[in-house]
Order: sequence, then C-alpha cells, then structure tokens
Amino acid sequence: MNLQQLEYVIAVKDTGNFSEAADKCNIGQSTLSTMIARLEDELGILFFDRSTKPVTVTKEGFEMIKQMRIISQEVSVLKEMVFSLKGEIRGNIHFGVIPTVAPYVLPGFFNKFTRNFPLLNASISEMTTQNIVNALKNREMDLGLLALPINDPDLRELPIYHEGFVLYDCTGVSRGKSVNASDIDPQRFWLMEEGHCMSHQVIQICNIDTKKDRNNFHFRAGSIDSLIRFVRQNKGMTLLPELSVIDMPLSDGERLYRFEAPIPVRSVGLVYHKHFVKKAVLDTIFKAIQADILPKLQNTSEMVLVNPI
Repeated sequence: MNLQQLEYVIAVKDTGNFSEAADKCNIGQSTLSTMIARLEDELGILFFDRSTKPVTVTKEGFEMIKQMRIISQEVSVLKEMVFSLKGEIRGNIHFGVIPTVAPYVLPGFFNKFTRNFPLLNASISEMTTQNIVNALKNREMDLGLLALPINDPDLRELPIYHEGFVLYDCTGVSRGKSVNASDIDPQRFWLMEEGHCMSHQVIQICNIDTKKDRNNFHFRAGSIDSLIRFVRQNKGMTLLPELSVIDMPLSDGERLYRFEAPIPVRSVGLVYHKHFVKKAVLDTIFKAIQADILPKLQNTSEMVLVNPI
C-alpha cells in the first residue's frame, strides 16, 4: 500500500469514472486501474462496483475511503507544517468566498497576491455560507471569506473589516442625505434569494416580514448585479454593501443613501478549521485583503453589527 494508491482510489470516488480519475491524477487509465486492483488484492476488499455507470462504491469501500481521506489530509497537513515552520508561502490553498463579497475583494487582492507569492497555488470558488462551512468542517477547503460570526465550535474566525449597508432607492421618493429603517417601504423592497446570508442581514435591518405577500410577483436575486438591475428597472429599493457601490455610475450614485447612526454593518473575515496549520499563509492573506480593502471603506465610530445567520 502506498499514498499514490490512496490518491487514485479517492479520485475514482470523486469523479465516478476511471478515465476522469486518471486525467485528474495525470496518469494513464490502465496504470490507475492496475494500481487500484493491486490494492484491492492486497486488502482483500473491492472498493468499486465496476459494472455500474458511473462507478459506484461498495459498502466496504465506502468505509475504507473515509479513512483514506483522513490519511491523505494528514499527509497534506504534514507538508504544510514544514512550509509554515520555515515561514514559506507556498503549496496549495482552496479558498471559498460568498458571492456578495467575491466580486469586490478578489480581483484587486488576488492579482497582487499571485504576483507576490508565485509558489502558492490558490483555487477559489464562489459558494454560499453554508456550503463553505460544510466544506471547512469536512476539511475539503482551507479558508472561507464570508460574513461573520459563524459561531461553530470546529471553526475559527478572523475578522478583517466592517462594511456598512446603504439604501439603493429607485422609487423617486424625495429624501434627505441620510435614512433610517423606518424609511424602508416593504412593498417596494427586493432581496437576495434565500441561502445568501446578506438576505438574512437585510431582513434584520429592515424588520421585513417575508411571510407577507407584498405583491403578485416574487423575485429574489442570485447576485448583487441582478438585484441592482431589477431594482433599477422596477423602481424599487434594496440595501447594498458599501463595496458594491464604489464604482456605480453617477446616475446610480444619486440614488444611494447612507443610514443615520448607528450604521448597520456586516463583519467580513476569514474562517478556517480549528486544526488548520497554514498559519503563515493565513496571516499573509489577512494582511493583503485588509491593506487592499480598508482604504476603500468609510470609517464610522457608531455602528451596529448585523449577524449573517
């Protein structure tokens, strides 16, 4: 038994296909099949039912593969510990980011980061908060960038910045320079779809009863861009995070209103498993995001934190 064989078995489990698993492992299919067959002979257990498409895992194989993942993860942890002890920023990191943060943080941050740290291979995925949390707890992902707090005993949180919410109002109603929650008209208000933590935060700020039928057309946006377009075209209103409005056209900027103090804000930061060992990478990513984002945000001393879940 060797680590490569474990890698091959896990790849087949994840892809459900020997050919795709071989491509993933950068070897020939015949080599992969032979190595897995040798391991099955050695252990006296069949991992896969090869008569099905996609390939299915046997009952015995399911239990074995769970342990193989743990072994594979621990070997990766050992390698990363070596890099960390040496203070080296290198290796691989899988990063999950919620969709209401990704477009406004990732482009500037990662362009600089990849230039400064060419030995660090970063894989980034846009995912909902719950999917990121699940992946972190299962050790399928290294870091999450999302709204805090998560309050999970298996995870650790590192706040990076506080971001205020602003009212985007296309109703044409005349307003002063600032607003409060009582200025929100729930009949003309639009939200992100369920599953996005920002939707829950906005409901808290505006005290909206989502069980009431506000009109005969129900729409919840899957992205902030869709939300902005829909609100603009239908003369509605919504709340937007501060970073999303920085590059808005002047015509849209005239429809933005700041809240009276205390200003509702969300906390955005890094989340990682309690056994995460890539501390040098963590510290570097934290400082890089903070240096890029903090100058773009308005400072406020009077604020109230809105929880994401």
